[in-house]
Amino acid sequence: MPAINIEDLSEKDKLIMEVEQLRKEVKLERQPGLILEVLSDPMWSTGSIRSFTYDVSKCSEDIKNYIEERSGEDPLVKGIPEDRNPFKEKGGCVIA
Repeated sequence: MPAINIEDLSEKDKLIMEVEQLRKEVKLERQPGLILEVLSDPMWSTGSIRSFTYDVSKCSEDIKNYIEERSGEDPLVKGIPEDRNPFKEKGGCVIA
């Protein structure tokens, strides 16, 4: 699918795209989640906590599992072995 420049579209086309996207999103099966929000009060040294529920896509659990399963292979998590690191400095710098 070719890239679309939003600025080149008419308002009607933009609204049609938005409605199409919302129709896709409303079909996603969602499950309840919980989030805690810490509210700080400048008058007090402590903050208060309130919780509220929200709906998240069921695929979020699949995404989390996918990431966790592959985290052992991820060089950002595991690191790059020194012998295979393409960014390793080849030699030192000596200032005389």
